[in-house]
Parts: sequence; C-alpha cells; structure tokens
Amino acid sequence: MSDHAQHTDHSHDDHGIAHVMPMSTLIGTFVALLALTALTVAIYEIDFGWIDIWVALGIATVKASLVGIYFMHLRYEKPFITLSFVFSLGFVALFLIITLKDTQEYEPQVEALHNAKLEAMANPNP
Repeated sequence: MSDHAQHTDHSHDDHGIAHVMPMSTLIGTFVALLALTALTVAIYEIDFGWIDIWVALGIATVKASLVGIYFMHLRYEKPFITLSFVFSLGFVALFLIITLKDTQEYEPQVEALHNAKLEAMANPNP
C-alpha cells in the first residue's frame, strides 16, 4: 500500500504518530512517582502491624498505574486495553491475597519448625 493510501484512510483514530503530552503532565507524573517512592522509603520505618504489606502493595500499585497511564499512554488507548490493564492488576491482587492468606495460615507451624531447628543447633546431642 502506498504512503498516499495510508494517509487518506480516515477510518480509524490511529494516525501512526505518538500521543503528544504536555510537559507539565509528564513532569507532574514524575514528581508524583518521586513522592510515592519517598513515601515508600519513609513508611519502611513505621510499623503498621499486619497491614504493612498492604500499604506497600497499595503504593506500588499506584506507581505502576501512573507509569502505565501516562508514560505508556494507556490514557489514550481504546477502553478495552485500559480495561485489560485494570483487570490484570485485579487478578495479580487476587493471587497475592490468596498467597498471603495461605502463608498466614501456616505461619505458626513454620515458626515452630524454625524454632525447633534453632534449638537443635544450640543443643547438639553427642
């Protein structure tokens, strides 16, 4: 197909050029990512108890979403692609929840085994 035929086809919105974003949007996204990274480092020192992992995962999800939406131009894609991204995040969250719940279920047994091994190492039998 010739270049002329490609340029005269107006049946779709994709014209083969990149989405031009204002510099202020890119800088704002960059500053937000830096702020969220600083927040991640700052909350490392704070003990939230059992929700530590959820706070860290929440911040990481927001950061990944910002990268996807603005730097990977998902904001300008067809709704199906954006919806696929959102559902992918949902499935990852679901799998992490199931994994963490399973880990929580067996944690007392793992701790007991670990303590027994430490005790056996501290008191070797001749």
